[in-house]
Amino acid sequence: MLEDLTTAAFSATAWPTAYPQGYAVVDVETTGLARDDRIISAAVYRVDARGEVEDHWYTTVNPERDPGPVWIHGLTSEALEGAPLFQDIAEEFTARLTGRVLVAHNAVFDWQMIAREYARAEREAPVRQRLCTIALSKELGLPLPNHKLESLAAHFGVVQQRAHHALDDARVLAEAFRPSLRAAAAHNLRLPLHECRPLTEWSDRPATPRIGQQAGYGGYRPTSWRPSRKRPACPYPNPGRYEPGGRLKQGMRVAFSGDTSTERELLEDRATEAGLHVATSLSRLTSLLVTNDPDSGTSKVVKARQFGTPVVDEAAFGQLLADVEPASEG
Repeated sequence: MLEDLTTAAFSATAWPTAYPQGYAVVDVETTGLARDDRIISAAVYRVDARGEVEDHWYTTVNPERDPGPVWIHGLTSEALEGAPLFQDIAEEFTARLTGRVLVAHNAVFDWQMIAREYARAEREAPVRQRLCTIALSKELGLPLPNHKLESLAAHFGVVQQRAHHALDDARVLAEAFRPSLRAAAAHNLRLPLHECRPLTEWSDRPATPRIGQQAGYGGYRPTSWRPSRKRPACPYPNPGRYEPGGRLKQGMRVAFSGDTSTERELLEDRATEAGLHVATSLSRLTSLLVTNDPDSGTSKVVKARQFGTPVVDEAAFGQLLADVEPASEG
């Protein structure tokens, strides 16, 4: 486990030449977690190669639909009605992101939300790499009770003022990212960088009412989206089935069935980044099936019963992802 570094110890450390030259620490608040949900506020803290803050920027965004869980983010329809549309702030957002690694807490989520908004605006998101601070904290071996932003903040003595407010969450993350980056540099750790490939097409159909409109006047619900990427092969061997009550282990084959509250692509990316093998079908080699409706009678659920494959729901799977056992060496 890596210990916190003193300033003196850090100053004596040569900075890894392979590290990026700048970062954009980002937080977005959204109308929900599904693929048709929209960004309602965004904040960016630009930081330099060593994690020092250069500037920050914040905006609300009119999602052209109901704002979703107001009790979480505090942004009402009235507050957002006069806000700019995403296409109106896209140029400024682009200026903040260009040439930098996108840093976020659970970066897959923020990246995909941003990529979709750019695709809707018929633009390309200017992000080529992302870094997840959850993954970085795991690489550092930080003694955190869980992977919530508040736990990471508390570890580094950063005080949260307005949780789930994009500007304050981005500030907190930027302040926690700086010592994390320096700890990684001091030990010459490889940063957990992931490639980002923008969405290349998007289609909408009328769905949820826009802010200030009645039902039936149209909103946005994507009917298809296809990121131009291929999921990488899992580098770990399959250690076998998941044992109920135990931990997931890198290399386990995980399949999904039915609707999920968090979009399927996001869940699959989380599983892949944790070192799991995402399977598109279910076989006797499948370690675990994730479904919120075990009585649905889908082919995967039926096969899981036949093969004796363990089944968990989405919430349980999320908890398991927070503590995945490393693959065996050798």
